[in-house]
Amino acid sequence: MTTKAYVVGVGMTRFEKPETRDWQYWDMAKEAGTAALADAGVPYARVEQAAVGYCFQASTAGQRAVYELGLTGIPVYNLNNNCATGSTALMTARQFVEGGVADCVLALGFEKMARGALGGGAGAGDFKTSPVARHYGIMAAAHGFEMSPPTAQIFGNAAREHMERYGTTDVQLAAVGAKNHQHSANNPNAQFQDVYTVDEILAAKTVHRPLTKLQCSPTSDGAAAAVVVSERFVDEHGLRGRAVEIAGQAMTTDTEDSFASGSCIDAVGRPLSRAAARLAYERSGLGIEDVDVVELHDCFSINELLTYEALGMCEEGASGKLVESGATTYGGRWVVNPSGGLISKGHPLGATGLAQAAELVWQLRGEAGPRQVAGARVGLAHNIGLGGAAVVTLLRRG
Repeated sequence: MTTKAYVVGVGMTRFEKPETRDWQYWDMAKEAGTAALADAGVPYARVEQAAVGYCFQASTAGQRAVYELGLTGIPVYNLNNNCATGSTALMTARQFVEGGVADCVLALGFEKMARGALGGGAGAGDFKTSPVARHYGIMAAAHGFEMSPPTAQIFGNAAREHMERYGTTDVQLAAVGAKNHQHSANNPNAQFQDVYTVDEILAAKTVHRPLTKLQCSPTSDGAAAAVVVSERFVDEHGLRGRAVEIAGQAMTTDTEDSFASGSCIDAVGRPLSRAAARLAYERSGLGIEDVDVVELHDCFSINELLTYEALGMCEEGASGKLVESGATTYGGRWVVNPSGGLISKGHPLGATGLAQAAELVWQLRGEAGPRQVAGARVGLAHNIGLGGAAVVTLLRRG
Protein backbone atom coordinates (compact mmCIF):
# COMPACT_ATOMS: atom_id res chain seq x y z
CA MET A 1 0.00 0.00 0.00
CA THR A 2 1.09 3.55 -0.62
CA THR A 3 0.32 6.85 1.04
CA LYS A 4 0.06 10.28 -0.49
CA ALA A 5 3.12 12.54 -0.32
CA TYR A 6 2.95 16.25 0.41
CA VAL A 7 5.42 19.13 0.34
CA VAL A 8 4.91 21.09 3.55
CA GLY A 9 7.97 23.32 3.50
CA VAL A 10 10.29 24.82 0.88
CA GLY A 11 13.30 27.10 0.94
CA MET A 12 16.04 28.35 -1.30
CA THR A 13 18.96 30.73 -1.33
CA ARG A 14 19.32 33.49 -3.80
CA PHE A 15 21.07 32.09 -6.86
CA GLU A 16 24.38 33.88 -7.34
CA LYS A 17 27.06 34.21 -9.96
CA PRO A 18 29.94 31.93 -8.92
CA GLU A 19 32.54 33.57 -6.68
CA THR A 20 30.23 36.51 -5.94
CA ARG A 21 29.48 35.45 -2.38
CA ASP A 22 31.95 34.06 0.14
CA TRP A 23 30.24 30.79 1.02
CA GLN A 24 30.74 27.06 0.77
CA TYR A 25 28.22 24.51 -0.39
CA TRP A 26 27.40 23.56 3.21
CA ASP A 27 26.61 27.20 3.97
CA MET A 28 24.11 27.44 1.14
CA ALA A 29 22.66 24.02 2.03
CA LYS A 30 22.17 25.14 5.63
CA GLU A 31 20.42 28.33 4.49
CA ALA A 32 18.01 26.51 2.16
CA GLY A 33 17.40 23.57 4.50
CA THR A 34 16.79 25.79 7.52
CA ALA A 35 14.32 27.88 5.49
CA ALA A 36 12.41 24.78 4.32
CA LEU A 37 12.15 23.37 7.86
CA ALA A 38 11.02 26.74 9.22
CA ASP A 39 8.44 27.03 6.43
CA ALA A 40 7.06 23.63 7.43
CA GLY A 41 7.31 24.30 11.15
CA VAL A 42 9.15 20.98 11.49
CA PRO A 43 12.39 20.58 13.48
CA TYR A 44 15.26 18.73 11.85
CA ALA A 45 15.00 16.09 14.57
CA ARG A 46 11.75 14.90 12.93
CA VAL A 47 13.45 14.26 9.57
CA GLU A 48 13.95 10.52 9.08
CA GLN A 49 15.84 10.44 5.75
CA ALA A 50 17.61 12.95 3.51
CA ALA A 51 17.94 12.80 -0.27
CA VAL A 52 20.70 15.20 -1.32
CA GLY A 53 21.60 16.13 -4.89
CA TYR A 54 24.67 17.80 -6.39
CA CYS A 55 26.96 17.32 -9.40
CA PHE A 56 30.30 19.01 -8.73
CA GLN A 57 31.13 18.20 -5.13
CA ALA A 58 32.87 15.13 -3.72
CA SER A 59 31.25 11.91 -2.54
CA THR A 60 29.39 12.25 0.79
CA ALA A 61 29.05 16.01 0.33
CA GLY A 62 25.42 15.37 1.20
CA GLN A 63 26.43 14.38 4.71
CA ARG A 64 28.66 17.43 5.06
CA ALA A 65 25.71 19.58 4.01
CA VAL A 66 23.03 18.15 6.31
CA TYR A 67 25.42 17.99 9.27
CA GLU A 68 24.95 21.77 9.36
CA LEU A 69 21.28 21.11 10.21
CA GLY A 70 21.93 18.49 12.88
CA LEU A 71 23.85 15.35 13.73
CA THR A 72 20.98 12.90 14.09
CA GLY A 73 22.46 9.86 12.34
CA ILE A 74 19.78 9.57 9.66
CA PRO A 75 20.46 7.92 6.30
CA VAL A 76 21.70 10.40 3.69
CA TYR A 77 21.51 9.48 0.01
CA ASN A 78 23.91 11.29 -2.36
CA LEU A 79 22.39 11.78 -5.82
CA ASN A 80 23.75 12.98 -9.18
CA ASN A 81 21.55 13.00 -12.27
CA ASN A 82 23.09 15.88 -14.20
CA CYS A 83 20.74 18.87 -14.53
CA ALA A 84 17.79 16.74 -13.31
CA THR A 85 19.48 16.16 -9.94
CA GLY A 86 17.22 18.39 -7.82
CA SER A 87 14.02 16.78 -9.05
CA THR A 88 15.63 13.36 -8.60
CA ALA A 89 16.10 14.23 -4.91
CA LEU A 90 12.44 15.27 -4.70
CA MET A 91 11.36 12.05 -6.40
CA THR A 92 13.50 9.96 -4.07
CA ALA A 93 11.92 11.67 -1.06
CA ARG A 94 8.43 11.13 -2.46
CA GLN A 95 9.08 7.43 -3.06
CA PHE A 96 10.30 6.95 0.52
CA VAL A 97 7.11 8.57 1.81
CA GLU A 98 4.68 6.90 -0.58
CA GLY A 99 6.29 3.52 0.06
CA GLY A 100 5.93 3.87 3.81
CA VAL A 101 9.69 3.92 4.44
CA ALA A 102 9.51 7.28 6.22
CA ASP A 103 6.96 9.90 7.23
CA CYS A 104 9.25 12.94 6.89
CA VAL A 105 12.08 13.29 4.36
CA LEU A 106 14.25 16.26 3.46
CA ALA A 107 15.06 16.75 -0.23
CA LEU A 108 18.04 19.06 -0.61
CA GLY A 109 20.03 20.18 -3.65
CA PHE A 110 23.00 22.50 -4.00
CA GLU A 111 25.83 23.46 -6.30
CA LYS A 112 28.98 25.53 -6.07
CA MET A 113 30.10 26.06 -9.65
CA ALA A 114 33.00 27.61 -11.53
CA ARG A 115 32.63 30.64 -13.74
CA GLY A 116 32.36 30.13 -17.48
CA ALA A 117 30.31 27.99 -19.81
CA LEU A 118 29.20 24.54 -18.71
CA GLY A 119 31.08 21.81 -20.54
CA GLY A 120 29.59 18.79 -22.20
CA GLY A 121 30.80 16.26 -19.67
CA ALA A 122 34.22 15.86 -21.30
CA GLY A 123 36.70 17.88 -23.27
CA ALA A 124 36.15 18.47 -26.97
CA GLY A 125 38.49 15.64 -27.83
CA ASP A 126 37.31 13.25 -25.14
CA PHE A 127 33.69 12.50 -26.01
CA LYS A 128 34.43 8.77 -26.38
CA THR A 129 34.73 8.53 -22.59
CA SER A 130 31.92 10.93 -21.72
CA PRO A 131 28.56 9.70 -20.40
CA VAL A 132 26.96 11.82 -23.12
CA ALA A 133 29.17 10.50 -25.93
CA ARG A 134 26.20 9.08 -27.82
CA HIS A 135 24.33 12.39 -27.63
CA TYR A 136 27.27 14.41 -28.91
CA GLY A 137 27.96 11.78 -31.54
CA ILE A 138 24.49 12.44 -32.96
CA MET A 139 25.29 16.15 -33.07
CA ALA A 140 28.70 15.69 -34.67
CA ALA A 141 27.32 13.39 -37.36
CA ALA A 142 24.62 15.85 -38.34
CA HIS A 143 26.33 19.20 -37.76
CA GLY A 144 30.04 18.65 -37.17
CA PHE A 145 31.74 20.09 -34.13
CA GLU A 146 32.40 23.82 -33.75
CA MET A 147 34.50 25.76 -31.28
CA SER A 148 31.69 26.82 -28.98
CA PRO A 149 30.58 25.49 -25.56
CA PRO A 150 29.41 21.90 -26.11
CA THR A 151 26.11 22.15 -24.26
CA ALA A 152 25.14 25.38 -26.02
CA GLN A 153 26.22 23.77 -29.27
CA ILE A 154 23.95 20.73 -29.07
CA PHE A 155 20.97 22.86 -28.07
CA GLY A 156 21.86 25.50 -30.67
CA ASN A 157 21.88 22.81 -33.32
CA ALA A 158 18.49 21.62 -32.08
CA ALA A 159 17.30 25.20 -32.60
CA ARG A 160 18.66 25.22 -36.16
CA GLU A 161 16.79 22.00 -36.91
CA HIS A 162 13.57 23.42 -35.44
CA MET A 163 13.91 26.54 -37.57
CA GLU A 164 14.55 24.54 -40.72
CA ARG A 165 11.79 22.02 -40.06
CA TYR A 166 9.00 24.24 -38.72
CA GLY A 167 9.87 27.80 -39.69
CA THR A 168 10.62 28.89 -36.14
CA THR A 169 12.23 32.33 -36.14
CA ASP A 170 15.03 34.09 -34.26
CA VAL A 171 12.41 36.46 -32.86
CA GLN A 172 10.38 33.59 -31.40
CA LEU A 173 13.46 32.12 -29.73
CA ALA A 174 14.37 35.53 -28.33
CA ALA A 175 10.80 35.96 -27.05
CA VAL A 176 11.46 33.13 -24.59
CA GLY A 177 14.43 34.98 -23.16
CA ALA A 178 12.54 38.29 -23.04
CA LYS A 179 9.63 36.69 -21.20
CA ASN A 180 11.77 34.97 -18.59
CA HIS A 181 13.96 38.01 -17.94
CA GLN A 182 10.76 40.04 -17.52
CA HIS A 183 9.43 37.53 -15.00
CA SER A 184 12.64 37.45 -12.94
CA ALA A 185 12.43 41.19 -12.30
CA ASN A 186 9.95 40.28 -9.56
CA ASN A 187 12.02 37.47 -8.04
CA PRO A 188 14.46 38.52 -5.29
CA ASN A 189 16.07 35.04 -5.42
CA ALA A 190 16.96 35.33 -9.11
CA GLN A 191 20.55 35.73 -10.24
CA PHE A 192 19.44 38.39 -12.73
CA GLN A 193 16.62 40.90 -12.44
CA ASP A 194 17.31 42.94 -15.57
CA VAL A 195 14.63 43.26 -18.23
CA TYR A 196 15.51 43.04 -21.94
CA THR A 197 13.60 43.58 -25.14
CA VAL A 198 13.56 41.01 -27.92
CA ASP A 199 15.83 43.29 -29.95
CA GLU A 200 18.35 43.52 -27.09
CA ILE A 201 18.36 39.75 -26.73
CA LEU A 202 18.95 39.29 -30.44
CA ALA A 203 21.80 41.84 -30.32
CA ALA A 204 23.59 40.11 -27.43
CA LYS A 205 26.76 38.09 -27.98
CA THR A 206 26.18 34.90 -29.96
CA VAL A 207 27.10 31.76 -28.03
CA HIS A 208 26.18 29.28 -30.76
CA ARG A 209 23.97 30.48 -33.57
CA PRO A 210 21.07 31.18 -33.20
CA LEU A 211 21.41 31.32 -29.40
CA THR A 212 22.67 34.53 -27.84
CA LYS A 213 23.97 34.92 -24.31
CA LEU A 214 20.61 36.19 -23.03
CA GLN A 215 18.94 32.96 -24.20
CA CYS A 216 21.33 30.72 -22.23
CA SER A 217 21.24 29.79 -18.56
CA PRO A 218 24.30 30.91 -16.58
CA THR A 219 26.47 28.97 -14.16
CA SER A 220 25.30 29.64 -10.62
CA ASP A 221 25.83 28.94 -6.94
CA GLY A 222 22.86 28.14 -4.74
CA ALA A 223 20.69 25.64 -2.92
CA ALA A 224 17.04 24.69 -2.53
CA ALA A 225 15.14 22.28 -0.31
CA ALA A 226 11.75 20.71 0.32
CA VAL A 227 10.24 18.85 3.25
CA VAL A 228 8.18 15.89 2.00
CA VAL A 229 5.81 14.13 4.39
CA SER A 230 3.04 11.55 4.53
CA GLU A 231 -0.65 12.30 4.90
CA ARG A 232 -0.47 10.90 8.43
CA PHE A 233 2.30 13.36 9.28
CA VAL A 234 0.25 16.22 7.81
CA ASP A 235 -2.76 15.37 9.97
CA GLU A 236 -0.80 14.65 13.16
CA HIS A 237 1.00 17.99 12.94
CA GLY A 238 -1.85 20.18 11.70
CA LEU A 239 -0.13 20.98 8.40
CA ARG A 240 -3.10 20.96 6.00
CA GLY A 241 -2.76 24.70 5.55
CA ARG A 242 0.85 24.31 4.35
CA ALA A 243 0.53 21.07 2.40
CA VAL A 244 0.81 20.79 -1.38
CA GLU A 245 0.20 17.32 -2.77
CA ILE A 246 2.63 15.66 -5.17
CA ALA A 247 -0.25 14.50 -7.35
CA GLY A 248 1.84 12.70 -9.95
CA GLN A 249 5.48 12.33 -10.85
CA ALA A 250 7.53 10.39 -13.36
CA MET A 251 11.14 10.03 -14.45
CA THR A 252 12.15 8.69 -17.84
CA THR A 253 15.52 8.05 -19.42
CA ASP A 254 16.55 7.77 -23.06
CA THR A 255 15.11 5.17 -25.40
CA GLU A 256 15.84 4.49 -29.06
CA ASP A 257 13.66 7.52 -29.84
CA SER A 258 16.43 9.78 -28.56
CA PHE A 259 18.92 8.53 -31.14
CA ALA A 260 17.20 6.78 -34.05
CA SER A 261 16.34 9.94 -35.98
CA GLY A 262 19.85 11.43 -35.81
CA SER A 263 18.23 14.72 -34.74
CA CYS A 264 19.55 17.01 -32.01
CA ILE A 265 15.92 17.79 -31.14
CA ASP A 266 15.52 14.19 -30.02
CA ALA A 267 19.03 13.85 -28.56
CA VAL A 268 18.47 16.77 -26.16
CA GLY A 269 15.34 15.18 -24.79
CA ARG A 270 12.02 15.98 -26.42
CA PRO A 271 11.02 12.27 -26.55
CA LEU A 272 11.91 11.54 -22.94
CA SER A 273 10.17 14.74 -21.75
CA ARG A 274 7.06 13.70 -23.68
CA ALA A 275 7.16 10.23 -22.09
CA ALA A 276 7.64 11.63 -18.57
CA ALA A 277 4.73 14.02 -19.04
CA ARG A 278 2.45 11.25 -20.28
CA LEU A 279 3.23 9.09 -17.24
CA ALA A 280 2.80 11.98 -14.80
CA TYR A 281 -0.58 12.83 -16.33
CA GLU A 282 -1.69 9.21 -16.06
CA ARG A 283 -0.57 8.89 -12.44
CA SER A 284 -2.19 12.14 -11.33
CA GLY A 285 -5.40 11.98 -13.34
CA LEU A 286 -4.57 15.50 -14.50
CA GLY A 287 -3.71 16.88 -17.91
CA ILE A 288 -2.07 19.97 -19.29
CA GLU A 289 -5.53 21.53 -19.50
CA ASP A 290 -5.69 21.43 -15.67
CA VAL A 291 -2.34 23.18 -15.17
CA ASP A 292 -2.18 26.88 -14.27
CA VAL A 293 1.53 27.50 -13.76
CA VAL A 294 4.63 25.77 -15.14
CA GLU A 295 8.27 25.79 -14.14
CA LEU A 296 10.19 24.13 -16.96
CA HIS A 297 13.80 23.52 -17.88
CA ASP A 298 14.72 26.47 -20.13
CA CYS A 299 18.46 25.82 -20.04
CA PHE A 300 18.37 27.42 -23.49
CA SER A 301 15.45 29.18 -25.15
CA ILE A 302 14.99 26.35 -27.63
CA ASN A 303 14.42 23.88 -24.80
CA GLU A 304 11.46 25.89 -23.55
CA LEU A 305 9.92 25.60 -27.02
CA LEU A 306 10.67 21.88 -27.25
CA THR A 307 9.12 21.37 -23.81
CA TYR A 308 5.88 23.15 -24.78
CA GLU A 309 5.51 20.48 -27.44
CA ALA A 310 6.52 17.60 -25.15
CA LEU A 311 4.03 18.66 -22.46
CA GLY A 312 1.18 18.89 -24.96
CA MET A 313 0.78 22.66 -24.75
CA CYS A 314 0.78 22.85 -28.55
CA GLU A 315 1.26 20.71 -31.62
CA GLU A 316 4.74 19.68 -32.67
CA GLY A 317 6.42 22.61 -34.40
CA ALA A 318 3.94 25.23 -33.14
CA SER A 319 5.83 26.30 -30.03
CA GLY A 320 7.37 29.40 -31.60
CA LYS A 321 3.93 30.73 -32.40
CA LEU A 322 2.72 29.81 -28.92
CA VAL A 323 5.28 31.94 -27.11
CA GLU A 324 4.87 34.76 -29.61
CA SER A 325 1.11 34.80 -28.95
CA GLY A 326 1.57 35.56 -25.24
CA ALA A 327 -0.05 32.29 -24.18
CA THR A 328 2.76 31.46 -21.75
CA THR A 329 2.94 34.63 -19.68
CA TYR A 330 0.61 36.60 -17.43
CA GLY A 331 -2.77 37.02 -19.08
CA GLY A 332 -2.21 33.95 -21.25
CA ARG A 333 -3.34 30.35 -20.94
CA TRP A 334 -0.40 29.37 -18.69
CA VAL A 335 2.30 31.29 -16.90
CA VAL A 336 5.57 29.54 -17.69
CA ASN A 337 8.63 30.20 -15.53
CA PRO A 338 7.24 32.97 -13.32
CA SER A 339 10.50 32.66 -11.34
CA GLY A 340 12.51 33.72 -14.40
CA GLY A 341 13.44 30.16 -15.25
CA LEU A 342 16.97 28.90 -15.60
CA ILE A 343 17.79 31.64 -18.11
CA SER A 344 17.33 34.44 -15.59
CA LYS A 345 16.87 32.89 -12.15
CA GLY A 346 20.07 30.87 -12.62
CA HIS A 347 21.02 27.20 -12.83
CA PRO A 348 23.02 25.62 -9.98
CA LEU A 349 22.53 22.10 -11.28
CA GLY A 350 21.76 20.23 -8.08
CA ALA A 351 19.37 22.91 -6.83
CA THR A 352 17.37 23.67 -9.98
CA GLY A 353 14.66 21.01 -9.70
CA LEU A 354 13.98 21.84 -6.06
CA ALA A 355 13.90 25.57 -6.79
CA GLN A 356 11.22 24.82 -9.39
CA ALA A 357 9.24 22.97 -6.72
CA ALA A 358 9.69 25.85 -4.27
CA GLU A 359 8.32 28.35 -6.77
CA LEU A 360 5.31 26.19 -7.49
CA VAL A 361 4.55 25.64 -3.81
CA TRP A 362 4.61 29.39 -3.24
CA GLN A 363 2.37 29.90 -6.26
CA LEU A 364 -0.15 27.27 -5.17
CA ARG A 365 -0.28 28.69 -1.64
CA GLY A 366 -0.77 32.21 -2.99
CA GLU A 367 2.54 33.35 -1.48
CA ALA A 368 4.44 34.43 -4.61
CA GLY A 369 3.95 38.17 -4.14
CA PRO A 370 4.24 40.21 -7.35
CA ARG A 371 4.87 36.98 -9.32
CA GLN A 372 1.60 35.43 -8.18
CA VAL A 373 -0.45 33.64 -10.81
CA ALA A 374 -4.07 34.40 -9.95
CA GLY A 375 -6.07 31.40 -8.80
CA ALA A 376 -3.29 28.86 -9.32
CA ARG A 377 -4.35 25.39 -8.15
CA VAL A 378 -2.19 23.01 -10.19
CA GLY A 379 1.48 23.42 -11.05
CA LEU A 380 3.81 21.42 -13.28
CA ALA A 381 7.58 21.15 -12.92
CA HIS A 382 9.80 19.83 -15.73
CA ASN A 383 13.50 19.18 -15.11
CA ILE A 384 15.81 17.48 -17.59
CA GLY A 385 19.45 16.49 -17.79
CA LEU A 386 21.52 15.29 -20.73
CA GLY A 387 22.65 11.75 -20.38
CA GLY A 388 19.71 11.60 -19.81
CA ALA A 389 16.80 11.97 -17.43
CA ALA A 390 13.55 13.92 -17.44
CA VAL A 391 11.37 14.39 -14.38
CA VAL A 392 7.85 15.81 -14.61
CA THR A 393 6.01 16.59 -11.37
CA LEU A 394 2.41 17.68 -10.91
CA LEU A 395 1.67 19.57 -7.69
CA ARG A 396 -1.86 20.26 -6.49
CA ARG A 397 -3.22 22.42 -3.69
CA GLY A 398 -5.94 20.59 -1.80
